[in-house]
Amino acid sequence: MHDRDGLKQILASTRHLWDRADTRPAVRQNFEKVINCRTAALGAEVYASEEEEKLVCHSCKSRVCSSCGHRATLLWQRERWADLPDIRYAGIVLTMPDVLWPIFQGNRHLLHDLPALGAAAIQQWVKAKYGVRVLLIVVPHSFGRHLNFNTHLHILVSAGGLQESEGRWIAVPHFDQDELMEMWRDAVITFLLEALKLRVISSPKNEETLRGMLTAQSKRRWNIFIRALYSKKHFFEYAGRYARHPPIAEHRFLKITGREVQFRTKDLKLKKVVTSHYSIEEFVAVFAEHVPDHYRHAVRHFGLLAPRSKDRTYAAVFALLGQKKRPRPQRLNWRNSLRKYFGVDPLIDSRGQRMSWSRRLKPVIP
Repeated sequence: MHDRDGLKQILASTRHLWDRADTRPAVRQNFEKVINCRTAALGAEVYASEEEEKLVCHSCKSRVCSSCGHRATLLWQRERWADLPDIRYAGIVLTMPDVLWPIFQGNRHLLHDLPALGAAAIQQWVKAKYGVRVLLIVVPHSFGRHLNFNTHLHILVSAGGLQESEGRWIAVPHFDQDELMEMWRDAVITFLLEALKLRVISSPKNEETLRGMLTAQSKRRWNIFIRALYSKKHFFEYAGRYARHPPIAEHRFLKITGREVQFRTKDLKLKKVVTSHYSIEEFVAVFAEHVPDHYRHAVRHFGLLAPRSKDRTYAAVFALLGQKKRPRPQRLNWRNSLRKYFGVDPLIDSRGQRMSWSRRLKPVIP
């Protein structure tokens, strides 16, 4: 078995594999953060009571850190829930055939455009069908249960939209799976063919082979999943695991040695929990694939939630729905968030006395 800092243990022992010039800068930076998380290397705050002193080391706040993810997720869910109106929503998952995954894996710059493609397909469909604009939140997702590279999108869409010409809110009672699948498929294939034409795709396959493969995929059925009557609370609880957590949770690790990593995986085909085995080198390589590049948002907003539209139309949406927009919840500080979500007060010493801030220790710069 392993201690609760299994990921940190793996990264610290394999520095020679990833701390190199040919490794993506985002990977090197985030792995370094994870190793130093909650250590004096990042600095610390010192709290003291009359008889005790407590050192609270700073956290790294990396999206691939298993220590920082849970609290950040809870705070994010609280703010997002308050921001959206209380209406019906649908949850949509847009996937693609596995033969396309290596294209995005080897050309990470293309990943940035996928959320916009998925949102545009949904928005175009509801516009043509109902003449409305909807609320759209897209969470791009790159990993599967076995840590394989599996590109797909998790989307929250309002089951109703604003008809701007009439100034009305109109219900969207049904999302057609076949029609949305075709629009999503056509958008992705057209996007990749255009990228191929502009020669911004690198691949071991030649251009003719790639073009033939894309043409073949444009004629087959893709899998998408639609869940109606989806609550915003459920979506944020589900999507938060992808937006703010690392690809693998600490509790899934079974065995970590200098040569191998074993972790639990829920196999959906076998419908049981299995054990995945990776050599230490393979694990670091596949884990690094899921580290997001710098300045890549984990959550994207479109439609009525797009930054340029929200200031102009969001107040009208609440007025048409007869609801009052909630003020943004005040951000909980470190102490209050631990008290609220975990039931512990970190600033009470062993004798029950209140501890106060004493001083700050500067980060240790190597």
